[in-house]
Amino acid sequence: MDKQSFISLQSTLPNEPGIYKYYGSNGKLIYIGKAKQIRKRVSSYFTSKNQSLKTKELVKQIKKIDFTIVPSEHDALLLENALIKQFKPRFNIELKDDKTYPFIVIKNEPFPRVFLTRRRINDGSLYFGPYTSIHAVRDLLELIKQTIPLRTCHLNLSATAIQKKKYKVCLEYHLGNCKAPCVSNQSAEEYNEGIEQVKHLLKGNLSGIIHQYKLQQKELIDALAFEKASLIQYKINALQQYKSKSTVVSPKLGDMDVFSFATEDDIFVISFLAVRNGTIVNSGTHTFKNKADDTIEDILSQGILHVQSNQQSISKTIVLPVDLAFGFDAFDLIIPKSGEKKKLLDLAQANALYRAGQVRKKKMLHLADEHSDKYGLLERTKKALSLKNIPLHIECFDNSNFQGQYPISAMVCFKEGLPSKKDYRFYHVKTVKGINDFATMKEAVHRRYSGLIRDDASLPQLVIIDGGKGQLNAAVEAIQSLGLEGTMTLIGLAKNVEEIFFYGDKESLKLPYNSVVLMFIRSIRDEVHQFGINKHRRTRSKGTFKNQLLDIEGIGPKTADELLIHFKSVNNISHATEEELQSIIGEKKAQIVRDFFKNKRPE
Repeated sequence: MDKQSFISLQSTLPNEPGIYKYYGSNGKLIYIGKAKQIRKRVSSYFTSKNQSLKTKELVKQIKKIDFTIVPSEHDALLLENALIKQFKPRFNIELKDDKTYPFIVIKNEPFPRVFLTRRRINDGSLYFGPYTSIHAVRDLLELIKQTIPLRTCHLNLSATAIQKKKYKVCLEYHLGNCKAPCVSNQSAEEYNEGIEQVKHLLKGNLSGIIHQYKLQQKELIDALAFEKASLIQYKINALQQYKSKSTVVSPKLGDMDVFSFATEDDIFVISFLAVRNGTIVNSGTHTFKNKADDTIEDILSQGILHVQSNQQSISKTIVLPVDLAFGFDAFDLIIPKSGEKKKLLDLAQANALYRAGQVRKKKMLHLADEHSDKYGLLERTKKALSLKNIPLHIECFDNSNFQGQYPISAMVCFKEGLPSKKDYRFYHVKTVKGINDFATMKEAVHRRYSGLIRDDASLPQLVIIDGGKGQLNAAVEAIQSLGLEGTMTLIGLAKNVEEIFFYGDKESLKLPYNSVVLMFIRSIRDEVHQFGINKHRRTRSKGTFKNQLLDIEGIGPKTADELLIHFKSVNNISHATEEELQSIIGEKKAQIVRDFFKNKRPE
């Protein structure tokens, strides 16, 4: 659908919350999205000038637009999730059910059995999980066997069958693992008390079970039944030992689900921790492919609903690192800054980053496998970029900051197509005050190559600058000041549409999105990005940074915090309009901030 065709359709779209559906050729549903205002959101696809290649490809394939109005944003979120699972549109993230992970099931039958399964059947049984570790499942089942006597047989224990005395006790009864309800040695009421204990145990509420056993033990001791009391003590010991191995945060925290995320190119990783009664009872990561450049908030919201559905979680308390303003009014969202909840969030974040790192390594190994002749890949790179020489030595620079604060620069080095980690470098900004991405890049490039000249070390054939024309021009200025112009090729890789800039060229080079060379360049860019983030995080933990917004005369800590909370980063603040700033900090302070960043930008 072209822009002109959309304009004729635009007035028919409502300014109400709901979902919108894009159809491609042959009436096939290709994308589903949610919106606070359907008309405004859909219009952005056709009017925005700064679109990625993925979004442009999506728009190109749209032949028809449909929509559904719903009463609230929360209803829109739920409907979007349900329709994505049902229709699986090609440009949406894939929300797959976890059919291979193990569950613990309490079977819907007389005298219910409790066992491991990988199949969820809609027969009224109660499922716990899915669990990401089979070892955790077996530990739980062993604990149940040690502490709660339940049957393991497959007999039909209907009231009629028991009354007819069709069965005899088995070895499990003689071993003390079952009380033989099959021969009326145990009533359904007593058996179900054990099942309730199992439910508490699987929810992480071990303290309640231990308390009950201690009361029973006291009664047995008072009745001088010491042998039975010692059996109860065995169960208490088993429960306490398991509890000591569990990750206990604080019983006061109660129930909550903790989510964090990490990205690796177009892969989005969501990590979750299920906390029940202050104990982490389950955890795991899910990966999603961002097929249409959906926002972090969109993917995270769908991922949360997906995980909670698979986990059968009814927790309304969610801990996460960013706000989800759309559709989550029914939940208690917490973005902790310190304390136990922040520790849980950091743990989830560490798991997400680790998984994203694995994805990156796998991608690079796959790239290497596809092109085992690494020189062949470098030859392709030389040809695609029209280089003078094969780029046996490549370096890549990226500026990094924390929520727009504390600028630093990172550099990674690839030799013969592979990372040379001993040559990675990390630069604290020394000559730049405040946030100035261009000056930061210029300083880092100058420091790197002045150092190589001083040490009489070899120079790279190709230098990749993570950014557009502004960052590239700043890097070239540093090269020129060192008299190195012509000794290496510098290119800029724009983050949004993955286009490549050469110094002095008006037009960018747009390689096919799935081309091997662009994948190689992106993998180097992703490596420097992750290296910078990891180094940045360690430096922040040592307390070596200060809030750069406080360098603005007339702006105090409270105002700086208000700006960061609203705009998320100093970079966003620097590009905010005066009206946007005024709505947060008032007219006078907005002018101060605008003047500060205006003076920081290079002419």
